[in-house]
Amino acid sequence: MRAVAEVDVSTIEQVTPRQESGATTELLVSVVIPCLNEEENITQCVTQAREVMERHGIVGEVVVVDNDSEDRSAELARAAGAKVVHEPRRGYGSAYLAGFRAARGKYIVMGDADLTYDFNEIPRFVAELEDGADLVMGDRMDNIKPGAMPWLNRYIGNPLLSGTLNLFFKTGVRDAHCGMRGLRRDVLPRLDLRTTGMEFASEMVIRAAKERLEIRQFPIEYHPRGGQSKLSRFRDGWRHLRFLLVHSPTHLFMIPGAAMLALGVLVALVSLLQIDVFGRQWQLHTMIAGSLLMIVGVQVVSLGLCAHAYGTYFMGDKDPWFDRMRARFKLEHGLLLGGTIALVGFIVAVVILARWISEGAGALSEERLALMAATLIIIGIQVFFSSFLLSILGLRADH
Repeated sequence: MRAVAEVDVSTIEQVTPRQESGATTELLVSVVIPCLNEEENITQCVTQAREVMERHGIVGEVVVVDNDSEDRSAELARAAGAKVVHEPRRGYGSAYLAGFRAARGKYIVMGDADLTYDFNEIPRFVAELEDGADLVMGDRMDNIKPGAMPWLNRYIGNPLLSGTLNLFFKTGVRDAHCGMRGLRRDVLPRLDLRTTGMEFASEMVIRAAKERLEIRQFPIEYHPRGGQSKLSRFRDGWRHLRFLLVHSPTHLFMIPGAAMLALGVLVALVSLLQIDVFGRQWQLHTMIAGSLLMIVGVQVVSLGLCAHAYGTYFMGDKDPWFDRMRARFKLEHGLLLGGTIALVGFIVAVVILARWISEGAGALSEERLALMAATLIIIGIQVFFSSFLLSILGLRADH
């Protein structure tokens, strides 16, 4: 789940809006560049961005977010004409959140301070935004210069993460982790961005898709970086994948839980009814495995429903499937379902007890039936109390 936003402790060091006839000119574009120890590159990045905007008649500013650099990055950026924002909390997302707060342009164009992106692309991003796009993504994958991206990132990491993101959220974005992108500043409240690390790139695309914003993309070039990379391939890759999973309860909980439940029911029934499978009957141990799958499956599905409820009620997520389900099914439906399942289990247990008494309280071989009764009672209790938990989470929607 998204972390709660921290108190803003960033500071703006230099603000230099353009002037025309003594009045402040409305800025069209804010180019926001996060910067951590990039003294080798920052002057060139700021200079190029400013020259491109001036050459194309774009009224704009360059905002450099100094993310607690230990070199002369902030000083050099200021000297090159950038507005400098100090953000002591390190992190890709932290830097951009501080930069967005300081930006004053109608549009924001994002780019890194390592020379990997060509700021001559700024007018293309602006043109798409002027044409009605809400978020414009660069697509590097067909224009990666030699040595610009490691083989593992290019052919495995990025395709895998972008593919997973599109599978879960249907964004249609080919290069979901491209660092050069543009967006309208007025959509930031709807995006409600909060993550502080590299997963910020995924969060922006996911939130835009959930808000049904218009997302466009076009090819850009990706160049070898100047200076030392700040990325940690496996750590940052895992943070992206973790973020995708926790923001998709359907894929993290519902689908695996439903699969375990369905498989458990099938295995338990085959064992209980002693049906031959490949000429053999499944015995008690198979029945135990089926019961375990059923119980765990129901629990995981319940967790998924609670995750959907939390995302909808507390995080502002748009979830049409969950909205339909909560409109159709109420607390009483869950209580009735759970109570019925548990009651069936109790009835089976009573039948076994009565048979045992009628046979003189001696030996009784009803292991499979007893196991099924216990499984139904446990599942019924799970459904019953999970329904109450969902109702408690839903109290927020009723006020």
